[in-house]
Parts: sequence; C-alpha cells; structure tokens
Amino acid sequence: MSSHAGLVSSLRAAWLSGKTRPVEYRLAQLEALGRFLDEKKEDILEATALDMGKPPFEVELSEISVCRSELNHRSELNHTLNHLGTWMKDEHVEKNWATQLDSAFIRKDPYGVVLIIAPWNYPINLLLVPLIGAIAAGNCVIMKPSEISRNVERLVAEALPRYLDKDCFAVVAAGVEETTRLLENKFDYIFFTGSPSVGRMVMAAAAKHLTPVTLELGGKNPCYVSDTCNVQNVARRVAWGRFFNAGQTCVAPDYVLCSVEMREKLLPALREAVTEFYGPNPRESPDFARIAGDKQFRRVQALLRCGRVVIGGQTDAETRYIAPTVLVDVQQDESVMQEEIFGPILPILTVASVEDAIAFINARERPLALYVFSSSKKVVNRVLERTSSGGFCANDTIMHITLPSLPFGGIGQSGLGCYHGRSSFETFSHRRSALLRGAGREALNAPRYPPYAPGRLPLLRAATETRRRATCALL
Repeated sequence: MSSHAGLVSSLRAAWLSGKTRPVEYRLAQLEALGRFLDEKKEDILEATALDMGKPPFEVELSEISVCRSELNHRSELNHTLNHLGTWMKDEHVEKNWATQLDSAFIRKDPYGVVLIIAPWNYPINLLLVPLIGAIAAGNCVIMKPSEISRNVERLVAEALPRYLDKDCFAVVAAGVEETTRLLENKFDYIFFTGSPSVGRMVMAAAAKHLTPVTLELGGKNPCYVSDTCNVQNVARRVAWGRFFNAGQTCVAPDYVLCSVEMREKLLPALREAVTEFYGPNPRESPDFARIAGDKQFRRVQALLRCGRVVIGGQTDAETRYIAPTVLVDVQQDESVMQEEIFGPILPILTVASVEDAIAFINARERPLALYVFSSSKKVVNRVLERTSSGGFCANDTIMHITLPSLPFGGIGQSGLGCYHGRSSFETFSHRRSALLRGAGREALNAPRYPPYAPGRLPLLRAATETRRRATCALL
C-alpha cells in the first residue's frame, strides 16, 4: 500500500460525508487559520529567522500580512472571508428556447482531497495562500511543507493541526523519497509550487490518476529599462525586488535589459540604492536575509564566476551570506543566464532598442513575471502587447502579486494555472454544469423522439440553437 494511503482514505471519507460543504464550516476553518497566524506570529518570525535569517519586517510583509492582516482588508484571508458567500452562489447561465422553463446553472463543487506541496523560500505564504483557496472551495487538504525550511516545517506540522479540523486537514512532514511515495496516492487535485524540474515529476505522478494540477514554477524574469525614466526610482525599485529575501523570490527581476547609456547611469544608482537599503556592509545589516541551505548557497556562489562583478560579490559560506551583487559583461550562454538565479545577483545586459529587448525576451521561455520601466506609455504598451508572461508590471517590481484581485500564475515553463483571491477559490472548485428540468410538459419533448421525421428539424434547430446577437461592424 502507498505511503499515507490510510490518511488519504480517511480524508476522502470525511469529504464524502459532506462535512466541508456548508459555508459556515468553511468560514470557521478560515477563521481558525487566522488565529494560527495571530497566535503563532512570534514562532513564525523565529522559525524563518533560523531557517534563512529573514528579517522580521520581510516576514511580516511577505508571509503573515499577505495571508492575513488586521490592517489590510485586501489580504488573502480577509478578502476570502468577505467574498466567500458570493463566490459560492450558483452561476445562472443563458438558456435556449427548449430550456426556457428550466433552471440552468454552474455549481462550484469542491474537488475532494487536495494535496498542496509548498516550497522553502516563502514557507508560510506559499503554503497557506493556496490552503485558503482549498478550504474556501470546500475541500479536504493534505499539506506538505518543504523539508528545507525545517524549522517552519516543524512549526507547521506541530501547531497548525491544533487549529484545523483533524478529520479534514493534515500536515505531512516528508523528504524527497517519502514525498515521491505520497504522490503515488490518488488525489483529486494537486497544487505544487517549486522548480520546473520537480514540477514535471509531480505532473507525471498526477497523470497516472488523471489528476488535475496547478504548477507554480519559476523562470528568468526580464526587466527592460528604457532610456526615458527616473534612474534613481528605477534603481531602488529594481534593487528592492531583486534583493528582497536575498533574491529568493520567484517573481524577482532576474536580469536587466537596457542600453549601454542607461547601464552607465543605472550602475551608480544601484550602488547608491544598495547602500541606502543595507548600509556600507550589507553583511552587518539586520534587513538582509541569507541563502536557505548549503546546497543553494554553493549553486548561487558558482554563478558569481559569470561576467564581471561591479557591485558586491562577497560571500561567507559559514553564514550562507552572498552580498547584493550586480554583474555586467555577461554572455548569454553562461549559467547565470541559463537558470533561474534565486539569489541576490542581478546581471545587466545591453540591447540597442526596445525592439531588441522584445526579441531577446521572446527568444526564451515565457517568464513568470515581466517588468518594464519607462515614462513612455507607448513603450510600456509595446512590451505588454508584443510579449507573453505569467504576469506583467510596469514601473515597479513584485507589487502586482500583492493584489488578490489579480490572478497569479505562470505560462509555459513558468507554470500552469493560477490562484490568489477569487482565482484561488476557482482553482480548487470544479465548475459543475447543472440543468434542472420539470418532470412534465412531455408534449414539448415529442419532436425529438423516434421515429424521426425530417420536417421536425427546423423546429428542433430553432429550439436548441443560440441565436447570434446583432452586431455593428465598422468596415
């Protein structure tokens, strides 16, 4: 029998009982999740500090407040609590003549037993935000936090089950081998956040049971900086997005494209921004995080051999410190341009024009996020219209993912599916078609029954076809 088969079976029995379906139950579990965030706040701060030296401010902003904040009604949890009743309502649809007397609607059904596999870089946010959507949609859930962020994993495994209904929600602490065995079980939906290579394995495991998946992956997010912009503002916003959480952010700008002239203006501005944020020695700053593990540290450190370091470059293996770093003279075939950096390193490459930047971006896999800085709306719209990416943000970085009203997800190699806000609820809901017909009025059905008569076809076509609305086309 597969690992945790008994757990999956017990959760499926709870789901089949209908326990998770009432809106009152869902709201109660979401409110309990809010109490977990409130009461375990200090434990979360301590665990993330132990795992990756993450500054408390960054934890509050990117882990706790995104999930739930007393001050921010746009947080994922409060947004869901405020709108869940509306989202759950049946969606009535247009009907043809034959069904005018019937009821036709879309019911938002839960999938059943859902598996959520979370990564280590934002171990609270990227576990609980999809969990909010899964609970809101009425599912039972097994959560698998990352074993790399081991202190957060321990906290979640020990504390979270005390807040949620143990019949319907469970946490599994597992390494790679045990997670592989866990994936052998039949789930009704799998939500995975991580690398494309592991995402392929998850999708392959899901395919054996024809299980639908959402894959939130990564990618090399381009950042085009045009010649018409405020250089100091660009430098601060790019530096913040790149070096937040020591660059271990899936939507961080991965490299900058700009003209040679802009590069010469941008470099001193970036150096000034780094000093403004982290002081003359970022190693001593309480506001700069560390790399999460030794394996990750060695991989990111090796990328420093690419191109030429013009800002930063210092490392310390004992504390897994890598300074905020900017590279120039990078070749396109070097490793720093072939893999997602996931560290505090920012390569700058030069292009002659916005058209060259667009061509550069389109010649590569479609990214999770795409950024453009320009005071020209024409340039911004040109990049938006001519490229493809999971998300797009102009004149800033990362901020687009703070809106629950915007779906977040990738395209192509950067991911499959989306979530956040209502999109989370919809991701974990099956849109079930329903037509409720009356038991009588049989005479109206007679024309469709055998023996068939060709003369009935015009009547049946008129009854079942949807007429095209009148339109006006300006030629």
